[in-house]
Amino acid sequence: MTSKAAPFDELDRKIIAALIDNGRASFAEIGGAIGLSATAVKRRVDRLRESKVITGFSATVRPSALGWLTEAYVEVYCDSAAPPRRLAEVVRNHPEIAAAMTVTGGADALLHVRATDVEHFEEVLERIRAEPFIRKTISYMVLSHLLPESPEAGARGSFEQSGAEIVQK
Repeated sequence: MTSKAAPFDELDRKIIAALIDNGRASFAEIGGAIGLSATAVKRRVDRLRESKVITGFSATVRPSALGWLTEAYVEVYCDSAAPPRRLAEVVRNHPEIAAAMTVTGGADALLHVRATDVEHFEEVLERIRAEPFIRKTISYMVLSHLLPESPEAGARGSFEQSGAEIVQK
């Protein structure tokens, strides 16, 4: 017997929008806003998690609060023998790489790098360039975020391994 996934409907979209807007909203708050009971919202969220529509919950943190004051995008050009899975192995070893993706165009990959300062960024760049299959890199330093509320302007994930110090006031 095969089970067919429940349809993704407008209420699911509203729940997802509410969670994107405020991941800490209670099921009762979301239900009140969209006209469902807290129990019904919970059932739908559980189903959305099981079907991998919702893949997790996280906090968005201002990078500078964690000591990440320098940010850049790096185009990576590889020798033809470098498959994406090998590049993925390498980028996982650099906690300063906030995001990495293969791309179309001249470059093979694009890396989003955060560092404590320009010297730290240069050190990260040299570690990346030391990989035997990396032919060249081109870097673009971020000066400002034109959409400061975008996910790219905030930090996601754990920064414990990076050595950045978190100071509480």
